[in-house]
Amino acid sequence: MQIERDPYRVAGTAGLRHTPRLAPRWTAIMYIWIKALHVAFMVTWFAGLFYLPRLFIYPAMADDAPGLERFEILEKRLFAIMTIGAVLTLVFGLVMLAMNPALFAVGWFQIKLILLAGLAVYHYRCLTWMRRLKAGYQPDGTTWLRWFNEIPVMFLLGIILLAVAKPF
Repeated sequence: MQIERDPYRVAGTAGLRHTPRLAPRWTAIMYIWIKALHVAFMVTWFAGLFYLPRLFIYPAMADDAPGLERFEILEKRLFAIMTIGAVLTLVFGLVMLAMNPALFAVGWFQIKLILLAGLAVYHYRCLTWMRRLKAGYQPDGTTWLRWFNEIPVMFLLGIILLAVAKPF
């Protein structure tokens, strides 16, 4: 019978240290499931971040009250879904950090946290746009909103490249 030297080396969990309450193998398996949920809810969050700013453009082009009301309802529902995705992404991310606090010392992870802080600001900015549009604000044009719609792509690329490539 061969004994495995590093029980933490399970599909990307190298360096993971187990909590005293759980056996190392179960901790590694649990970490993988938590990471999968973290990614799934991150996808939900980003889907909302990609589409919500697009919804801000349509009311600027609509001139009828039912159309404006419809967009307002869509925006509220989408914002609720993407906020749930953001909160659950954060929860599962914090659980992974509790299981592997050594990540705080890694350079790529520190930059990822900065990008996540920027993403949280962007999320809040979407809320402020919703409130402005609900209050009757009509932008002069949609060019700025179209550029605003592309910002999450930069965050997504940066976060994924850092998390997958781990350049430093």
